[in-house]
Amino acid sequence: MLTFLSQPVRHCDGVSRRTFLKAGAFGLGGLTFADLLRAEHAARRGSSTKAIINVHLDGGPPQMDLIDPKPETPIEFRGNLDSIPTRIPGLHVSELMPRVASIADKLVFIRSLVGAEEQHHAFQCLSGFEEKDLANIGGRPSLGCVVAKLLGSPEDSAPSFVDLMQGRPLVRNSARPGFLGPAYKPFRPDISKLFHRELEPGMKKELAARGSEHTLSLALSEGITVGRLENRVELLSNLDVLRREIDRSGEMEALDKFTQQAVGILTSGKLADAMDLGKEDPRLVERYTPRFNGSDNLFYTSEGPKAAQKLLLARRLVEAGVRCVSLSISDFDTHSDNLQRMRDLVPVVDHALHALITDLDERGMLDDVTIVAWGEFGRTPRINKDGGRDHWPRVGMAMMAGGGMRVGQVIGSTDRFAAEATSRPVHYQDVVATLYHNLGLDPRTTTVTDTSGRPQFLVTVGQPIRELV
Repeated sequence: MLTFLSQPVRHCDGVSRRTFLKAGAFGLGGLTFADLLRAEHAARRGSSTKAIINVHLDGGPPQMDLIDPKPETPIEFRGNLDSIPTRIPGLHVSELMPRVASIADKLVFIRSLVGAEEQHHAFQCLSGFEEKDLANIGGRPSLGCVVAKLLGSPEDSAPSFVDLMQGRPLVRNSARPGFLGPAYKPFRPDISKLFHRELEPGMKKELAARGSEHTLSLALSEGITVGRLENRVELLSNLDVLRREIDRSGEMEALDKFTQQAVGILTSGKLADAMDLGKEDPRLVERYTPRFNGSDNLFYTSEGPKAAQKLLLARRLVEAGVRCVSLSISDFDTHSDNLQRMRDLVPVVDHALHALITDLDERGMLDDVTIVAWGEFGRTPRINKDGGRDHWPRVGMAMMAGGGMRVGQVIGSTDRFAAEATSRPVHYQDVVATLYHNLGLDPRTTTVTDTSGRPQFLVTVGQPIRELV
């Protein structure tokens, strides 16, 4: 992963930049991240301003404790959280979400999300598909990787897809390129020094076993100036002609395609600047920072209030030209002590979404940026003996905003226990199809080619949500 540093780097143009990137190896072995950049000259292009911010509520958010409260059910189902009215007549949400309630007319509340695979990662939220789909040819690609394939350009000064996920989504490699191959992997900065998310012991071993799978270096090595870099690129272009004949794995092809954009990203400093919150107006940073600390017994895998600033980071990346940003807020896997953990965690999400939506609106960006916040499944209607809620794939929830959608509405409903969808079920692929639509890609006609040469549609059972587009 990328590592944030503080020392300045003096480029040959005399501009001193503050870099956040770990020094990488730039030698005859090639650009260390060139296999992640797309440079197809015949790429189909959409609007240069449309973007997605995909917020994964890591662990599976309890639908009844966020946007689908059931105040009439017995306490062993509803717990002791109250509900509050919103700006949408008749819609109540959890008392823990007063800020979202105050701008509910700018959001869409999906109460009938179905089709969950019941796997603890974010792949379905990032692709719409189950992990096993097309596994024999590498699996389905995530939305951001498809965006890099279809909308990326060698002239871009920022990558199409930046993955900021932590916790389970990172460990399980949720933002994977599937059959598109290594050229379309996401950029994965290491934000662990900015936002701590403690991993469970088993996950630490899982992540370590992946090795270079989650390692990425984007910076110039110590002592390499832009001038020296250009000379090395010229040498690489000569050597690559021969090396492509030797390596048929796809890595050399990726290196050849993406050298141009790699150089642009490294030398512009635009991406590095976007990742540096020290360059943001302190008043904006404060706006994204909740003024509460959580309980003294904050669960060890749960993130604190500062996690709300991840959405500020996402906004800055979109402004820098990134088309898709994925991030996570943890930890909604509340098998025990659900109530207290929701009191610590839901206000962070509430604050973060309010800050992002109002910020984008004030900047005139909200119609171009689609926000979705959701998880891998819902939680059980009945509270268990440990005061927690367990996995419940039969129905879940999602919140959406922006993207020029018809907002200020509730889609779907559940029974009196928030256990089953009773009207207007919405599949994960329907949400993903809506995201593609908002980027200018028709999910029903657009295809990407798999490793066998067959065209694959962006979704197979989903379609853009008719109430929104």
